[in-house]
Amino acid sequence: QVQLVSSGGGLVQAGGSLRLSCAASGRTFSTYAMAWFRRTPGEEREFVAAISWSAGSTYYADSVKGRFTISRGSAKNTVYLQMNSLKPEDAAVYYCAADRGLGTSGSVYASLRYDIWGQGTQVTVSS
Repeated sequence: QVQLVSSGGGLVQAGGSLRLSCAASGRTFSTYAMAWFRRTPGEEREFVAAISWSAGSTYYADSVKGRFTISRGSAKNTVYLQMNSLKPEDAAVYYCAADRGLGTSGSVYASLRYDIWGQGTQVTVSS
């Protein structure tokens, strides 16, 4: 069974940094894109960043542009999210996701595009 396992969340002071990791366990798979989303209680899941696997193009939500960096790892199906200058409003559960071509076609910003999701990792930012 293929799973995405995310890690790296934690508690950090405002202005600090965290690096989230996401890796596939089980069989590796072909990927069109991988992404990070986040969700706070009572809110919809929100797009954070994505990377296209073939070209390496990156996409960011306006709220994190210039502070967060998404990158691919050297191992297949591995993605990172470097988060700098964290703000209290960045606090959320962060989910990684992969597009294996089994979801709904569409924008990399849309959650329906991604057909496999990690379990989430909590990020808490104290002011």
